[in-house]
Amino acid sequence: MTYQEAADYIFEIPKFTKKNDAEHTRTFLNYLGNPQEKLKIIHVAGTNGKGSVCAYLDGMLRSEGKRTGLFTSPHLVRMNERIVIDGQQVSDEQFCGLFEKTLEAARRMEAEGMAHPTFFEFLFGMAVYAFAQAGTEYAVLETGLGGRLDATNAVEHPLVCVITSIGLDHTQYLGNTLAQIAAEKAGIIKDQVPVFYAQTSEESDRVISQTAEEKKSFCKKIGKDAYEILGIKDKHIAFSCSSAYYGNTTWKLNNTGIYQPGNALLAMEVMRYLFGENGHPDRWRRALAELKWAGRMEEILPDVYIDGAHNISAVEAFTESVPPDETGNIILFSAVQDKDYEKMAECLGRCRNTELYMITQIDDARGESAEVLGEVFRKYTKRPVVVIGRAADAFASALENQNGRRIYCLGSLYLTGLIKDLIREVK
Repeated sequence: MTYQEAADYIFEIPKFTKKNDAEHTRTFLNYLGNPQEKLKIIHVAGTNGKGSVCAYLDGMLRSEGKRTGLFTSPHLVRMNERIVIDGQQVSDEQFCGLFEKTLEAARRMEAEGMAHPTFFEFLFGMAVYAFAQAGTEYAVLETGLGGRLDATNAVEHPLVCVITSIGLDHTQYLGNTLAQIAAEKAGIIKDQVPVFYAQTSEESDRVISQTAEEKKSFCKKIGKDAYEILGIKDKHIAFSCSSAYYGNTTWKLNNTGIYQPGNALLAMEVMRYLFGENGHPDRWRRALAELKWAGRMEEILPDVYIDGAHNISAVEAFTESVPPDETGNIILFSAVQDKDYEKMAECLGRCRNTELYMITQIDDARGESAEVLGEVFRKYTKRPVVVIGRAADAFASALENQNGRRIYCLGSLYLTGLIKDLIREVK
């Protein structure tokens, strides 16, 4: 069994299975030996910032000398990215071994008349089995879609639940209001399990706090006034915290997104709960300053950034992160058909000092036509909008036209992954 054969099998799963309920996932985990029961699990849901919060938690836990497993999605280039042990992606050899063990469990289930695990279930099973086999103590799990019906929600006894900011995304599945979406995310909250969440809006906050109250869970909201951004310098963003627990320390993140201090503080407050007076905030500070999270305002070449923003709230946060003194940047954009790209285009049309918009199409059945996207952008800006159908050609053209300007690539995680893969091939 090669890595590519294993990956090809997993990619084919959606063609021969359907969405399964939590009980099915628990049965699947049981066939794997219930690896989740050997782990201290931190379960993270939300619309935006989930991956960043998970990465920050993982980094700080490792700074405390803890062995960790990190399960995130989607991957940008290779599936290995989803399963990280002690800060390292599993190797191709490890991936194949995990695949074979997980496939064995799936085959046994099918032989007894049960459905094959879904794409996400299968990878989730691989991850928790990997973490248990490696002897990790903590596992940080990011939900896939939603929370209440997510495969990761089959974990019955997490240590802590975390909910990041709430926005309008996947509305066809999760609801058309912030309250409805918050209810799906709050579905991860378990009886008497502490929950930490990021302040977003009055309606979403109310749903989360009420759910926690019903579950008799300790609940802490991390407000937007709990930190202050001090500035951006040398491609780091600096912030301070209002809580005396952190003293007068200046915290730095290896990122320029103005939304990241809120994500970091949410993770820090979970660490504070877990370790209290035995924690080492000085170690957390070093870990956060050094940590890089792929695809989130990530500089991949000099003055070339990729950002995973693919819904309106994330795009709004992106535009706020573009430095006000910056001139003449280029935006490279693409989106999938089921996203509200009209609102994203309207927002980006107001983006400070953008001189050129380059619109392309991702190589995926869900990708919206570059021509359609280009026409939408022309409704919201008088600046040049160039349409180039093939994403690799569009990126090459953006580089050719850079001329000292910054390039920002966003709108789809597929686009982010494709560009990272192009850069990897060049390097």
